[in-house]
Amino acid sequence: MLRINGLTKAFGENVVLDGIDLEVARGEVVCLIGASGSGKSTLLRCLDLLEVTDDGDIWLDGEELTDPAIDVDRARREIGMVFQAYNLFPHLSVLDNVTIGPRRVLRQSKADAERRAHALLDRIGLNGKADAYPDALSGGQQQRVALIRAVAMQPKLLLLDEVTAALDPMLVGEVLDVVRDLKNEGHTIVMATHEMAFARECADRVVFLSGGVLIEEGTPEQIFTAPRDPRTREFLARYLPS
Repeated sequence: MLRINGLTKAFGENVVLDGIDLEVARGEVVCLIGASGSGKSTLLRCLDLLEVTDDGDIWLDGEELTDPAIDVDRARREIGMVFQAYNLFPHLSVLDNVTIGPRRVLRQSKADAERRAHALLDRIGLNGKADAYPDALSGGQQQRVALIRAVAMQPKLLLLDEVTAALDPMLVGEVLDVVRDLKNEGHTIVMATHEMAFARECADRVVFLSGGVLIEEGTPEQIFTAPRDPRTREFLARYLPS
């Protein structure tokens, strides 16, 4: 589904991504781990075409996203991204937040968009909040709506950038439960996270980045119990409970 070859990105003299090679299969969940500043968020932003890459190429379902001639707006319709901040439209109700993309971009009718939105909200236990505005929701509820808003666009690829980082610890679980459900439904997900227990439980593959370099990748079992690279071992020693 996703293929990244030699991806490089620098901001001035600061090389943030240095020759990243990665493949993600359809329906696979890949968790990116690494310290802050390791390049996780920049990698996701490059995949969503929010950053212009310096070198390398990105392919999604057979289409080269890094082709200079690509229609960026059209290509980004195939990709859903959810950020640390919820980024809901504060002046729109929950229902309108979820339906605005399908109606304006996918040209769905209001009835069809709202029917699907209600079904999605019902799945995450928030259909009763359809007429509420974001400031009436908890952080966890807002992030769950942000996830559903991305799914409503029927993307081929979901990119999740530290979606629990801004949440109170008590609210983290309800957001990760939604991600588990998305995995079980077969969504292709690339997720940057500091939630090591979640990565170990739900990822099909874990990728460790350090200094913009892909240091190591493997199954959760291999990465968390027998990492090959000393930099991976050092990172996990700091982030995993003893």
